[in-house]
Amino acid sequence: MATVEECRAALQKLAEHLASKAAETREKLDFDRTLACRVTDLDVAFHGRLAGGQILDLTDGDDPRAKIKLTSSSDDLVDLVNGRLNVMPAWTSGRIKIEAGVLDLLKLRKLL
Repeated sequence: MATVEECRAALQKLAEHLASKAAETREKLDFDRTLACRVTDLDVAFHGRLAGGQILDLTDGDDPRAKIKLTSSSDDLVDLVNGRLNVMPAWTSGRIKIEAGVLDLLKLRKLL
């Protein structure tokens, strides 16, 4: 099981990766949504905002009103960010859960 710090670091790594691709993704992902990431086995959550193809204002704690919600185990979160777990098979098999509107899911596919 990954630690809270490893999960935080994974999300920070994801934020940095998206920031490096922001110029090319900004046109594809022209939307601003709140997001939450819940880590089930550690009973922790993180939240922030997805804007311009970047994750901004990432901090500890849940946002129950977030428009995009990712729920996973700590190991799956770390593996997902590090490229060891493919998002589509993980999502369709139930290893991770993504809650978002249909149009947001379609936009997120471009990002992932």
